Amino acid sequence: MNPRVVVLGAGFGGLELATILSDSLRDRTDLTLIDKSETFVFGYSKLDVMFGRATPEAVRLPYRKIVKPGVRFRREVITAIDPVARRVTTEAGAYDADVLVVALGADYDLNATPGLVEGGNEFYSLAGAERLREVIPAFDRGHAIVGVASAPFKCPPAPSEAALLLHDRLVARGVRDACEISLVMPFGVPIPPSPDTSRALLAAFAERGIRYVPDRVVRALDPSRRVAVLGDGSEMPYDLFLGIPKHCVPKVVAASGMTEGGWIPVDKKTLATRFPGVYAVGDVTSVGTPKAGVFSEGAARVVAASILAELQGGERPAPYAGAGACYVEFGAGRVGRVDVDFLSGLKPTGSFTEPSAALAREKHHFGSSRRARWFGL
Repeated sequence: MNPRVVVLGAGFGGLELATILSDSLRDRTDLTLIDKSETFVFGYSKLDVMFGRATPEAVRLPYRKIVKPGVRFRREVITAIDPVARRVTTEAGAYDADVLVVALGADYDLNATPGLVEGGNEFYSLAGAERLREVIPAFDRGHAIVGVASAPFKCPPAPSEAALLLHDRLVARGVRDACEISLVMPFGVPIPPSPDTSRALLAAFAERGIRYVPDRVVRALDPSRRVAVLGDGSEMPYDLFLGIPKHCVPKVVAASGMTEGGWIPVDKKTLATRFPGVYAVGDVTSVGTPKAGVFSEGAARVVAASILAELQGGERPAPYAGAGACYVEFGAGRVGRVDVDFLSGLKPTGSFTEPSAALAREKHHFGSSRRARWFGL
């Protein structure tokens, strides 16, 4: 009987894990990949949609394109997870696993920030980015705030990118002089593990007249007065609010009994949970790396290697290093890159590569190579 592997979530982690096991085992595995969505979207594509550089249809990659030996994709809503029995229940049935991998990512709690739904806009979901395609072109004067509601949050460079790209768009429309842009972040600098990246971003903000507001979050919006209330009680008036909402685990994960402190704890070296035969990767965990796809992908490689070693009797993989590279849009067609290592040393470290058109092409290849690998496109 082929080993039954059930993977919950078809994001970076789930797709990479399914691909590795399929490539290695072919039809000698029984892998079920479950996700509630019809399509996959790269996180950075939401900025493309938001600023009109791509249509929503163009950035959606349909899961029906996944045709891999030993892999079955099921578009189903997960209703219960039993990590002790390694049993997953969906609206369509139930799945028992020899190995269960939870890669369901982080959800957004819009209601955790009073006034955000009524008086602001979020751009971390594709639906939110799509709405902003219509909102941003109508903004031609006043104060725009890009604000983070809570940490941790996905893709730490994204708020900075949004502020820089908004600047570019307002300049192109000839209305930048009539607008202010502020960025409210919970960190003292934009990218704490990489001082060079932070210095480059702060210099870019200063050059463009973008105000950086450090060490604060947006606690609430008051739509009637058009003010954002920060964590320290201070207020900032706004005419356009672009928000990063509070992140949380999906409700079905919270109900499973797997979480501590709001996230799934795992062994940092192996990504194993405290439940035998159950792993967790990516944004749903508290492993200590940023909530970004490239780190979920790296974690999936370690889990895949562990599963293969157990099934085939090989050596266990090297510990998860928590290393990865994130691309940072600086505007004007230039992209920088920050390479960070969170777990292999005594403290997180990062290096920075200056923005260039060459790195913009490298970022494009990052996406196209994964489209080909995961979807055959």
